[in-house]
Amino acid sequence: MPKSMTGYGRGECIRFDRRLKVEIRAVNHRYSDVTIKMPRFLNPLEDKVRRRLAEDIVRGKVDVWVNFESFAQRDVAANVNNLLADAYIEALSGLSSRYGFGPLQSSPALELLARNPDIITLDKFDASLQNDSDEIWEVLKLALNDALVDFNQMRVIEGQAMVENILSKHTVAEEIVKKIVERAPIAQNTQFERYKERIAEVVARLGHAPDDARIITELAILADKGCINEEIARLESHLAQLYTMLHGSESNGRKLDFLIQELNREINTIGSKSGDIALSALVVDLKSTVEKMREQVQNIE
Repeated sequence: MPKSMTGYGRGECIRFDRRLKVEIRAVNHRYSDVTIKMPRFLNPLEDKVRRRLAEDIVRGKVDVWVNFESFAQRDVAANVNNLLADAYIEALSGLSSRYGFGPLQSSPALELLARNPDIITLDKFDASLQNDSDEIWEVLKLALNDALVDFNQMRVIEGQAMVENILSKHTVAEEIVKKIVERAPIAQNTQFERYKERIAEVVARLGHAPDDARIITELAILADKGCINEEIARLESHLAQLYTMLHGSESNGRKLDFLIQELNREINTIGSKSGDIALSALVVDLKSTVEKMREQVQNIE
């Protein structure tokens, strides 16, 4: 089933005293462009996240947000820089001795040490990823899977609406092509008669008839140039392929877009070949209808 490139999904999983939330948002894009925003310590898992996303997302501008919360004490560790603390205490003792403040008091000294952000640092989650990488990935994967399910459901619903819209335009296009098929012989005969009249005018001005074989050859060439049977056959073929793809199980917006381009190519050729007013009007209607189809097809993954 064709899917829309636009969608939103959210997933959450709580396990091992940790909660991971994943949000996915996507809009139209010609290629696959995925941006993942997650806590720095989870960066080693980014490649796994990208591979999982690639299983479900072919193209589109995709933004993914990962939020991590922990209720486990083991995920936070306080690290002490003892060398810096020793140097700090030694400096404080030197100052106290130099200015006659007496022995360094332990309580104020400890308070001063605690205020220094470089002596006691919090290690949040970095050690957890090293020790519990498999557990964290399991929670992240489950949250990601839930987000993708939500995301894909929205894209399928929107994709179905697009398919119905394109099929309604497809029906209109088929009707216009049938009218073109009916009009084509009339337009060609009218054009042929016009050529004959012009040749008659030339003969009248010359005062004598040119070689009959040459006239027949030239008329045959002009008639062939005005023939649109091949273009009509390709139009019908492209429309049939488009119908089959829209009812298929796969979502391939690139192929649909290519077929739309080919339809436009044939329509333009018919328009350039025909000098018939009625046929030109049908070509304009068909081109307008196919353009509306193209706008929808460009939203399909």
